[in-house]
Amino acid sequence: MKKSIEIVGLPIVCISEGKEAGEVKSLVINPEKGTVDFLTVEHAEWQVSVKAIPFKKIVGIGEYAVTIESENSIIDLNEIPIANQLVNKRIKINDTRVMTRKGQLLGEANEFFVDDDSGAILGIQVGQKEKQVVIESADVLTFGKDILVVKEDVHYYTAPEQLEEEPEELAEETPEALEGVVEESPALTPAEPPSASVLSFSNGYSSQPMDEIKEKQLQLLEGKRILKDIYTKSGHILVKKDSLLSAEAIRHAQEEGPGIIVELSMNVEM
Repeated sequence: MKKSIEIVGLPIVCISEGKEAGEVKSLVINPEKGTVDFLTVEHAEWQVSVKAIPFKKIVGIGEYAVTIESENSIIDLNEIPIANQLVNKRIKINDTRVMTRKGQLLGEANEFFVDDDSGAILGIQVGQKEKQVVIESADVLTFGKDILVVKEDVHYYTAPEQLEEEPEELAEETPEALEGVVEESPALTPAEPPSASVLSFSNGYSSQPMDEIKEKQLQLLEGKRILKDIYTKSGHILVKKDSLLSAEAIRHAQEEGPGIIVELSMNVEM
């Protein structure tokens, strides 16, 4: 299993020629399959066309290089329509918002984990202020250009290594059992149920949890640049495009109701 950041920038080494053939520029995601299908190649002499390596042509992804059998494994994207289509979709995971299909904003994806044998995306690391959790890729409904949409009953892991464990074992683990794992990795904290750890826009909570949710909304959105004019229910402008969100504006949006705060959260520069 590799982080995307551990792959991008690696030299590409041709085994049969014994030479470097550029370096990995980006990972091309197939949103329908939830896989990395190609690695695009950066090379100083290739300025006109975009070239890529099909993931199935990769021999190995090591700490210092990506290896392929020969330079013949590198293709011109103009010659492979499906590869060109995937590149043009510009699907990314890092720096996208993660939201459930019912409008709960979980946070922002900042890393993802790839099976270095098959190219399958195993999980998504999501930042929630100072907390990091990992969501299994099986819980992702849509790999979108701007937003990742996930199931309501999303599974949280506290460390990427847990993705490799049996699902039955993960289901049996209690929060108390996970505390030991977290102590070994201080940067990560125990995962919590979605109702306590995500930004919710529904009205089915008691006053205390809702106060906590509103505070999380405030922490996530304050200081972010708004990408479009946001209006109140009565048609008055709430926040102007390109302005930075203040705590007062966010509070006002919360008072306007779930619909306004959802619109606000989906139109900020993350």
